[in-house]
Order: sequence, then C-alpha cells, then structure tokens
Amino acid sequence: MPHPLRSLAFATSLIVLGVLTTTPSRAQSLVPDLEQQVRSKAAQIEDKLIAWRRDIHQHPELGEQETRTAGLVAEHLSKLGLDVKTGVARTGVVAVLKGAKPGPVVALRADMDALPVKEPEGLPFASKAKGKYLGRDVDVMHACGHDAHTAILMAVAEVLAGMKDELPGTVKFIFQPAEEGPSLYAAGSDKIWGAKAMIREGVLQDPKPDAVFGLHVTSGLPSGRIGYRAGAANASADELRIKVTGKQGHAGYPWRAVDPVTTASQIVLGLQTVVSRRTDLMKSPTVVSVSTINGGSRFNIVPETVEMSGTIRTYDAGVRGQVHNDIRQISENIAESANAKAEVEVIELYDPLVNHDKVTARMAPVLERAADGDVVVTERSGASEDFSFFLNEVPGLFFNLGIVPKDQDPSKAAPNHSPNFLVDDKALVVGVRALAAVTVNYLAAAKMD
Repeated sequence: MPHPLRSLAFATSLIVLGVLTTTPSRAQSLVPDLEQQVRSKAAQIEDKLIAWRRDIHQHPELGEQETRTAGLVAEHLSKLGLDVKTGVARTGVVAVLKGAKPGPVVALRADMDALPVKEPEGLPFASKAKGKYLGRDVDVMHACGHDAHTAILMAVAEVLAGMKDELPGTVKFIFQPAEEGPSLYAAGSDKIWGAKAMIREGVLQDPKPDAVFGLHVTSGLPSGRIGYRAGAANASADELRIKVTGKQGHAGYPWRAVDPVTTASQIVLGLQTVVSRRTDLMKSPTVVSVSTINGGSRFNIVPETVEMSGTIRTYDAGVRGQVHNDIRQISENIAESANAKAEVEVIELYDPLVNHDKVTARMAPVLERAADGDVVVTERSGASEDFSFFLNEVPGLFFNLGIVPKDQDPSKAAPNHSPNFLVDDKALVVGVRALAAVTVNYLAAAKMD
C-alpha cells in the first residue's frame, strides 16, 4: 500500500495542477449589475449598430478625408449629450462622458479611415466611392474593418451614456483619422498623422486617461471570438529605402562602369544575414523584406542608380535599433567594396504595440464574459497599428475581434486589406459588450484599489 502521506501529497499535486492548467472560466465580475446593463443595452441597439456599420461601409473615406464619417460621429455623440470636439488632427472627433460619480478616466479609440481598394460587387451596401490618394484618383473601400470599429464605438458611447448616473469616472471617446497613413502626402514626409497627431494636439490631456482600450476586427478568428495577448502583440513598421549609386556606362563594357544593379543584388542577399546571423531571435522575432527594386532604362546601359524599398518589423526597441544599424553597415560596406555608394534611409512609421501586463491580466476575464467564453490568447501579429502610440503614453489593452462567419474556415477567409474582406455583422455586438465591459470594470476596479 502507498504511504498515506505520499497519497495526500499526490492528491494535493493534482489539485494544484488543475488550478494551474485550467483557464479561469469567466471569473466573477466586480460590477455584475453594470455588466448586465451593458449586455442588455447593446442587444437593444444591435440593429442600429449594424445600420451604422453598413452606412459607413458604403461611404468610405481615406485618411484625413473622413469628413462625412466624422460628421456622422459628431452628430451622434452630441445627441447623447457628450462634450464633443471636432477637427482634431484634421478630421478626428473626441468626446467626453462624465459619470455621476468620481473616478478615473478611461479612453476608448476607434479609427475611421478606409483604403485605396476597389470593392467587388455583391453586397447591397458595397462601396462605389472614389477618392484622392497621393494625387491619384482611386477607388475606396473599408477593406480593414474600420467601419466596424467606428460603429462599435458609436454604440459603446450610447450604451455608456445610458448608464451615466452609475458610472464612477469619466470616459473619453477618440475617433481617429488616418490610422492607415495619410492620403494627401507621403508617409515619409516631415508631417505626422493619426494617433501621433492626435497626441500632439492634446487628446491624452484634459482629462488625462488612466487607461486606454481599443479593438481590431480580424479575418483570423471566427465571428465573435476575442483574441488578446499581453506584452508585445503587434510589430513595429519601418519603411526602408536604399539608393545605390554607381557609374553609368555601356553594358558591353561593364569594367568601364560601376554596376549598381549587381551591387543592389548583393545588398539584398547581404541583408538576409541581418535576421539569420545578427539578430537574437530568442529575444524578439524580426523581419527585413526588400519589396521593390527599380533602376535602368535600356537593356544595354549600366544605369547610374538603383533604388530599393522594403519594410522592417520588430517587437523590441533595442532589437529595432540594432537592426537599423546592421542594415546601414551591410549596405554601405557592400557598396563600398564595389566602388559604389549606398544611401540608407529608415523611416519609423509605427512602434511595436505592447499591451500592459497588469491591465491585460485584469481584463482577460472581462473579455471572456463578454464573448461568452469564446476567447483565445493569440500569437504576435506581423501587422502594425498606431494604437501603439497611445499605449506608449497610457497603460491599456488592444484586442482582436473575429468576424469570419462561423460556417467558414478563418484560414481560408480573405485577409484584412483584401478587396474580398468581409465582416460578419453578428460579431459587432460582441465588440460593443467587450469595450463597454472593460470600461465599467476598470472604473470600478480602480475605485476599489
């Protein structure tokens, strides 16, 4: 027979193991009454929510041109009795809801801009809109779901405004332009846009938020499922530009020229070692991609210059800086060895998006309740998001909401930015419940701390 103490220890270990490996299923809410109100009010306005989303989808606008969308948002927020400010960062809208009870400040953000993508026919509310993108006439489509984000936050504002007398604190609603970048000037110019422009114009002041939350719809998850990740969740995005200058000459006498085409090819191959041999992948995944190469005018002329561009993705500030240095060193030294010259420019567009560990841990059970238990911890994303700039200033959480109909396989669904990207409207109410629920729970939790 086994020793009784050993049997007790074994049984205890099983109990402990069960506690450690079982996900806490919808831990008890600090504010069950408020969460139930959120759920009830969200259900009551679901039809209105879907109508908003479809209207915005049918009338998309590019970054910093979102005048119709901003007008729709501002009118709705004003009718709710909120203090509304328009024209922030050119076309952004900010509104403040003051609860009847004292407490902290929570900021919620939605982006409003669309993409220069042509939408195929099929939906009764498909876009036929046109716009100007960097001086060109383009078709415009909400191919990344910002129409859903805007409609969801409009609904959250209505839900929370209806609970004003019970809110212990203040909620700031941020409707942001140009998350995808500006459409009227190049992203590499000296201007700033989107989240950075709103921060510069004081969106995180008067009042200053204690926490910030946002969501993004994704074709990577089934409809209504919420995905989140503590720490680094989205990559930084840097634009890489390399200009290689040689000496033009006859292609039949290449020794009389300095060939920038061959040199550029060697640089592309050399840059592969930045990730494979120079970056500590135990610390952070990294991507360096050269995506364009342009040079030359005729088959028998060695050109003077070749220009390349690409992208750099990292999740760690230290790794990011080292990768930039490695790219410059490799490019310049390879060019010098060929008697050519390489000029390297790195334009930092978006920072890594890093969710706050404590806020994420506190809000994970809230998200689970909002999604009726359908939650998942996601892998890092190679995409970038300028919500990262808000998180650099204020602790918070950015999470994903699945929008692929449940009878379809997310792995085969059209990705974000595809002309075939499709939002299942049934997921929208889950997004409303989630954003409103994390808000009331954060306000209540801060009051109890």
